[in-house]
Amino acid sequence: MSKPVMLIGAGPGDPGLLTLHAINGINQAEVILVDALVSAEIRQLLPAEAEIIDVGKRCGKHSMDQRQIERVMVAKALAGLRVVRLKGGDAMMFARVAEELSALKAAGLSYRVVPGVTAASGLSAYGAMPLTDRQLAQGVTLITGHGKQGQVEDWRPYVIANHTLVIYMGLKQANTIQQGLLAAGMSAQMPVAIVGQATQPGQQRIVGNLAQLTELASAAAVPTPAAIIIGEVVNLAAQLDWFEPQLQRSALLPNVSKAAM
Repeated sequence: MSKPVMLIGAGPGDPGLLTLHAINGINQAEVILVDALVSAEIRQLLPAEAEIIDVGKRCGKHSMDQRQIERVMVAKALAGLRVVRLKGGDAMMFARVAEELSALKAAGLSYRVVPGVTAASGLSAYGAMPLTDRQLAQGVTLITGHGKQGQVEDWRPYVIANHTLVIYMGLKQANTIQQGLLAAGMSAQMPVAIVGQATQPGQQRIVGNLAQLTELASAAAVPTPAAIIIGEVVNLAAQLDWFEPQLQRSALLPNVSKAAM
Protein backbone atom coordinates (compact mmCIF):
# COMPACT_ATOMS: atom_id res chain seq x y z
CA MET A 1 0.00 0.00 0.00
CA SER A 2 1.39 3.40 -0.96
CA LYS A 3 2.31 5.87 1.74
CA PRO A 4 0.74 9.36 1.82
CA VAL A 5 2.65 11.95 -0.18
CA MET A 6 3.46 15.00 1.91
CA LEU A 7 3.38 18.48 0.39
CA ILE A 8 5.35 20.60 2.81
CA GLY A 9 5.80 24.35 3.03
CA ALA A 10 9.43 25.04 3.94
CA GLY A 11 8.81 28.68 4.86
CA PRO A 12 10.75 31.70 3.56
CA GLY A 13 14.20 30.43 4.45
CA ASP A 14 15.02 30.51 8.15
CA PRO A 15 15.16 26.83 9.26
CA GLY A 16 13.81 27.86 12.65
CA LEU A 17 10.46 28.59 11.01
CA LEU A 18 9.92 24.98 9.93
CA THR A 19 7.00 23.36 11.74
CA LEU A 20 7.32 20.12 13.69
CA HIS A 21 5.17 18.38 11.10
CA ALA A 22 7.51 19.63 8.38
CA ILE A 23 10.63 18.42 10.18
CA ASN A 24 9.11 15.01 10.91
CA GLY A 25 7.97 14.60 7.31
CA ILE A 26 11.37 15.60 5.93
CA ASN A 27 13.24 13.26 8.29
CA GLN A 28 11.10 10.29 7.28
CA ALA A 29 11.25 10.97 3.54
CA GLU A 30 12.87 8.58 1.08
CA VAL A 31 12.39 10.92 -1.89
CA ILE A 32 12.23 14.73 -1.69
CA LEU A 33 11.27 16.89 -4.67
CA VAL A 34 12.75 20.30 -3.84
CA ASP A 35 11.77 23.71 -5.19
CA ALA A 36 14.40 26.30 -6.12
CA LEU A 37 13.04 28.65 -3.45
CA VAL A 38 13.95 26.31 -0.59
CA SER A 39 16.91 27.94 1.16
CA ALA A 40 20.40 26.50 1.32
CA GLU A 41 20.14 26.33 5.12
CA ILE A 42 17.05 24.14 4.91
CA ARG A 43 18.60 22.00 2.19
CA GLN A 44 21.40 21.20 4.62
CA LEU A 45 18.82 19.60 6.92
CA LEU A 46 17.59 17.11 4.30
CA PRO A 47 18.47 13.50 5.18
CA ALA A 48 21.58 12.26 3.40
CA GLU A 49 19.98 8.91 2.65
CA ALA A 50 17.00 10.44 0.82
CA GLU A 51 16.90 10.85 -2.96
CA ILE A 52 16.87 14.60 -3.60
CA ILE A 53 15.30 15.70 -6.87
CA ASP A 54 15.60 19.35 -7.86
CA VAL A 55 12.40 20.48 -9.54
CA GLY A 56 12.87 24.21 -9.11
CA LYS A 57 10.99 26.77 -11.16
CA ARG A 58 12.52 30.24 -11.21
CA CYS A 59 11.62 32.96 -13.69
CA GLY A 60 12.86 31.78 -17.08
CA LYS A 61 14.67 28.74 -15.64
CA HIS A 62 12.74 25.50 -15.14
CA SER A 63 14.63 22.32 -14.26
CA MET A 64 11.41 20.36 -14.73
CA ASP A 65 8.02 21.43 -16.04
CA GLN A 66 4.86 21.02 -13.98
CA ARG A 67 3.61 17.86 -15.70
CA GLN A 68 7.01 16.21 -15.27
CA ILE A 69 7.01 17.05 -11.57
CA GLU A 70 3.62 15.45 -11.17
CA ARG A 71 4.65 12.32 -13.09
CA VAL A 72 7.80 11.85 -10.99
CA MET A 73 5.94 12.43 -7.74
CA VAL A 74 3.24 9.90 -8.69
CA ALA A 75 5.74 7.30 -9.93
CA LYS A 76 7.86 7.45 -6.78
CA ALA A 77 4.78 7.18 -4.55
CA LEU A 78 3.36 4.25 -6.54
CA ALA A 79 6.70 2.51 -6.05
CA GLY A 80 5.95 2.52 -2.32
CA LEU A 81 8.43 5.24 -1.32
CA ARG A 82 7.82 7.98 1.22
CA VAL A 83 7.61 11.08 -0.96
CA VAL A 84 7.86 14.71 0.15
CA ARG A 85 7.20 17.63 -2.17
CA LEU A 86 9.09 20.50 -0.50
CA LYS A 87 8.02 24.00 -1.50
CA GLY A 88 9.33 27.40 -0.49
CA GLY A 89 7.02 29.47 1.69
CA ASP A 90 3.55 28.05 2.20
CA ALA A 91 2.57 25.10 0.03
CA MET A 92 -0.92 26.54 -0.43
CA MET A 93 0.16 30.04 -1.50
CA PHE A 94 0.95 30.61 -5.21
CA ALA A 95 2.50 27.15 -5.45
CA ARG A 96 0.27 25.24 -7.91
CA VAL A 97 -0.68 22.80 -5.17
CA ALA A 98 -4.15 22.10 -6.56
CA GLU A 99 -2.58 20.72 -9.75
CA GLU A 100 -0.29 18.42 -7.82
CA LEU A 101 -2.99 17.24 -5.44
CA SER A 102 -5.25 16.55 -8.41
CA ALA A 103 -2.54 14.43 -10.03
CA LEU A 104 -2.09 12.44 -6.83
CA LYS A 105 -5.81 11.97 -6.42
CA ALA A 106 -6.21 10.84 -10.06
CA ALA A 107 -3.52 8.22 -9.40
CA GLY A 108 -5.40 6.95 -6.35
CA LEU A 109 -2.74 8.20 -3.94
CA SER A 110 -3.33 9.69 -0.52
CA TYR A 111 -1.63 12.89 0.58
CA ARG A 112 -1.11 15.35 3.41
CA VAL A 113 -0.44 19.10 3.23
CA VAL A 114 1.77 20.83 5.80
CA PRO A 115 1.45 24.63 5.74
CA GLY A 116 4.51 26.82 6.05
CA VAL A 117 5.24 30.46 6.83
CA THR A 118 4.47 32.35 3.63
CA ALA A 119 6.80 35.01 2.24
CA ALA A 120 4.50 37.88 3.23
CA SER A 121 4.60 36.84 6.89
CA GLY A 122 8.36 36.37 6.78
CA LEU A 123 9.15 39.74 5.22
CA SER A 124 6.64 41.43 7.50
CA ALA A 125 8.10 39.99 10.71
CA TYR A 126 11.81 40.09 9.83
CA GLY A 127 11.41 43.31 7.88
CA ALA A 128 9.64 45.03 10.81
CA MET A 129 6.61 46.04 8.75
CA PRO A 130 3.29 44.80 10.22
CA LEU A 131 0.90 43.79 7.48
CA THR A 132 -1.94 45.39 9.40
CA ASP A 133 -2.05 48.24 11.90
CA ARG A 134 -4.99 49.87 13.68
CA GLN A 135 -4.13 53.31 12.35
CA LEU A 136 -2.46 52.54 9.03
CA ALA A 137 -3.86 49.35 7.51
CA GLN A 138 -7.07 47.53 8.31
CA GLY A 139 -6.51 44.88 5.67
CA VAL A 140 -3.91 43.19 3.48
CA THR A 141 -3.98 41.72 -0.02
CA LEU A 142 -1.50 39.17 -1.34
CA ILE A 143 -1.14 38.87 -5.11
CA THR A 144 1.38 37.74 -7.73
CA GLY A 145 3.06 40.31 -9.94
CA HIS A 146 1.67 38.76 -13.09
CA GLY A 147 -1.55 37.11 -14.18
CA LYS A 148 -1.89 33.91 -16.18
CA GLN A 149 -1.15 35.81 -19.38
CA GLY A 150 1.80 37.68 -17.95
CA GLN A 151 0.28 40.76 -16.31
CA VAL A 152 -2.53 42.03 -14.12
CA GLU A 153 -5.04 43.72 -16.40
CA ASP A 154 -6.79 45.98 -13.87
CA TRP A 155 -5.04 47.41 -10.81
CA ARG A 156 -8.03 49.39 -9.53
CA PRO A 157 -9.22 46.64 -7.14
CA TYR A 158 -5.84 46.83 -5.38
CA VAL A 159 -5.87 50.56 -4.67
CA ILE A 160 -7.58 50.57 -1.28
CA ALA A 161 -7.28 53.21 1.43
CA ASN A 162 -5.69 52.07 4.70
CA HIS A 163 -4.59 48.80 3.17
CA THR A 164 -1.35 46.88 2.59
CA LEU A 165 -0.48 45.25 -0.72
CA VAL A 166 2.11 42.47 -0.93
CA ILE A 167 3.22 41.42 -4.40
CA TYR A 168 4.97 38.10 -4.91
CA MET A 169 7.20 37.51 -7.95
CA GLY A 170 6.97 41.13 -9.02
CA LEU A 171 10.51 42.38 -9.61
CA LYS A 172 10.54 41.80 -13.36
CA GLN A 173 7.10 43.40 -13.61
CA ALA A 174 7.99 46.40 -11.43
CA ASN A 175 7.44 49.00 -14.14
CA THR A 176 4.08 47.50 -15.12
CA ILE A 177 3.05 47.37 -11.46
CA GLN A 178 4.16 50.94 -10.88
CA GLN A 179 2.36 52.32 -13.92
CA GLY A 180 -0.73 50.25 -13.25
CA LEU A 181 -1.08 51.42 -9.65
CA LEU A 182 -0.41 55.05 -10.56
CA ALA A 183 -3.00 54.89 -13.34
CA ALA A 184 -5.45 53.32 -10.90
CA GLY A 185 -5.10 56.31 -8.57
CA MET A 186 -2.50 55.29 -6.00
CA SER A 187 -0.33 58.16 -4.77
CA ALA A 188 3.17 58.38 -6.22
CA GLN A 189 4.35 59.01 -2.64
CA MET A 190 2.92 55.74 -1.29
CA PRO A 191 5.71 54.01 0.66
CA VAL A 192 7.08 50.82 -0.87
CA ALA A 193 9.73 48.34 0.15
CA ILE A 194 11.37 45.44 -1.59
CA VAL A 195 12.59 42.68 0.72
CA GLY A 196 14.93 40.08 -0.73
CA GLN A 197 15.79 36.77 0.91
CA ALA A 198 13.42 37.49 3.79
CA THR A 199 14.37 35.78 7.09
CA GLN A 200 17.74 34.66 5.68
CA PRO A 201 21.25 35.93 6.49
CA GLY A 202 21.37 37.82 3.19
CA GLN A 203 18.09 39.66 3.76
CA GLN A 204 17.95 43.15 2.31
CA ARG A 205 15.21 45.76 2.53
CA ILE A 206 15.19 48.66 0.11
CA VAL A 207 12.71 51.44 0.85
CA GLY A 208 11.30 54.23 -1.28
CA ASN A 209 7.97 55.26 -2.74
CA LEU A 210 5.79 54.14 -5.63
CA ALA A 211 7.33 56.68 -8.01
CA GLN A 212 10.69 54.96 -7.44
CA LEU A 213 9.52 51.34 -7.68
CA THR A 214 11.03 50.56 -11.08
CA GLU A 215 14.38 51.99 -10.00
CA LEU A 216 14.27 50.14 -6.70
CA ALA A 217 13.56 46.82 -8.40
CA SER A 218 16.53 47.23 -10.75
CA ALA A 219 19.01 47.79 -7.93
CA ALA A 220 21.87 45.30 -8.17
CA ALA A 221 21.78 44.72 -4.42
CA VAL A 222 18.29 43.19 -4.35
CA PRO A 223 18.78 39.48 -3.64
CA THR A 224 16.15 37.02 -4.80
CA PRO A 225 13.64 35.69 -4.05
CA ALA A 226 12.10 39.07 -3.30
CA ALA A 227 8.66 40.49 -2.68
CA ILE A 228 7.23 44.00 -2.79
CA ILE A 229 5.22 45.52 0.04
CA ILE A 230 3.23 48.70 -0.59
CA GLY A 231 1.46 50.76 2.05
CA GLU A 232 1.88 53.14 4.95
CA VAL A 233 3.10 50.31 7.22
CA VAL A 234 6.43 50.49 5.38
CA ASN A 235 7.14 53.70 7.33
CA LEU A 236 7.20 51.70 10.58
CA ALA A 237 10.24 49.66 9.54
CA ALA A 238 12.92 52.17 10.53
CA GLN A 239 11.68 52.46 14.11
CA LEU A 240 10.79 48.78 14.62
CA ASP A 241 13.94 47.13 13.21
CA TRP A 242 15.17 44.11 15.13
CA PHE A 243 16.64 41.58 12.68
CA GLU A 244 20.42 41.65 12.19
CA PRO A 245 21.60 39.31 9.44
CA GLN A 246 25.11 37.98 9.37
CA LEU A 247 25.74 39.23 5.86
CA GLN A 248 25.69 42.81 4.69
CA ARG A 249 25.51 44.17 1.16
CA SER A 250 25.92 47.79 0.14
CA ALA A 251 24.29 49.57 -2.79
CA LEU A 252 22.31 52.77 -2.44
CA LEU A 253 20.22 54.45 -5.06
CA PRO A 254 20.32 58.26 -5.12
CA ASN A 255 17.66 59.71 -2.81
CA VAL A 256 16.51 56.24 -1.77
CA SER A 257 16.93 54.95 1.76
CA LYS A 258 17.99 51.36 2.24
CA ALA A 259 18.16 49.35 5.43
CA ALA A 260 20.21 46.16 5.52
CA MET A 261 18.59 44.37 8.38
